[in-house]
Amino acid sequence: MVDFGNDWNDVLSDVIHGENYQKIREFLKKEYSSYYVYPPMELIFNAFKLTPYGKVKAVILGQDPYHEYGQAHGLSFSVTQGTPMPPSLKNIYKELKSDLGVDNGSKTDLTPWAKEGVLLLNATLTVRDGQANSHAKCGWAEFTDEVIKRLSDRQTPMVFILWGANARQKKALIDLSRHFVVESAHPSPLSANSGFFGSKPFSKTNEFLRRVGQTPIDWQL
Repeated sequence: MVDFGNDWNDVLSDVIHGENYQKIREFLKKEYSSYYVYPPMELIFNAFKLTPYGKVKAVILGQDPYHEYGQAHGLSFSVTQGTPMPPSLKNIYKELKSDLGVDNGSKTDLTPWAKEGVLLLNATLTVRDGQANSHAKCGWAEFTDEVIKRLSDRQTPMVFILWGANARQKKALIDLSRHFVVESAHPSPLSANSGFFGSKPFSKTNEFLRRVGQTPIDWQL
């Protein structure tokens, strides 16, 4: 059974033992044995292992993992170091530099953000090689809806960063009286010019965290 190695074990215990996750598990057994599936099985829950429930300051919600070899490692928008930088991440860095003056150069592994308290969560946690959204209907949406709800239930305020239509649908699950939402178009080249550039998500996140007495996030990798 899943062991997150931290307080997520208690928070998601009933979800992991529930019928929906058992369905996902059976589906993944067949997928991993028959196809190339990303991320590697041991990294499916990497975001949870790196960012304990009680340490989450912000959530960046992606859609599903990158679907080419060597890219996905369980963190939304992040790829393993040495892998060419995806266009969405390039645009995220462009906005980060414009917003806060932070330049992360060619670093593509966002693990330091995860360790800063940024839960880099995808709505769907696995994908078949070369087939975007191929696992979108296997039960992951219900699983990550529960994750968002449990985060929203937490008393300590946090920021939810929702980029694009899919992520913004999750806003309905968030208690807006307690938490702060930053939303805009997706950083993909197809939509970045439609409201992502200039949205200042990083400074808005840190301003809110300061306002509620928390240490701001260091976005420098």
